[in-house]
Amino acid sequence: MTYAEMFARAKALLESADAGAVQGHLAYQFNVTGEAAGVFYVEVKDGQVHVEPYDYKDRDAQFTCSAETLEKIASGKTDPVAAVMMGKLKVEGSIEKALKLKDLLKK
Repeated sequence: MTYAEMFARAKALLESADAGAVQGHLAYQFNVTGEAAGVFYVEVKDGQVHVEPYDYKDRDAQFTCSAETLEKIASGKTDPVAAVMMGKLKVEGSIEKALKLKDLLKK
């Protein structure tokens, strides 16, 4: 999988998430490692989710993982907390705000 393919999948999934219940502003950066290496950010603001292929300096949390791990978490096949415990996902920044991303991905 290339970065462009991974980003397109992530963008489609995240921008379709229901952010209506999110209070305030959330900003996340994803550092994808391995074959589809690259960076993108997710911003939740005013009930809308925006996903762009850029570095986001003023982020609440930063996630680092492979595209495979990211896809498994996003699809619900892997619990993000378990991924952290297994060393497959690294989280920096506000853990409280990082956990709110899980609510966005609920189907």
